[in-house]
Amino acid sequence: MLSRNWKKSTRSGSQGNCVELRLGDESVQVRDSKLGDASPILSLDPASYAMLIEDLKRR
Repeated sequence: MLSRNWKKSTRSGSQGNCVELRLGDESVQVRDSKLGDASPILSLDPASYAMLIEDLKRR
């Protein structure tokens, strides 16, 4: 089941412009907080999301 609530990083700062996540049993959804509900949503399976995070950490 997909969570209804989007989670924003605590490191987003006072501007509040950040990436938001919403977790489900079979997917992780990502969107741009600046656009809110108008933002396109990237939906990834958990393994792909984990690979994305590991790749970003290496940069």
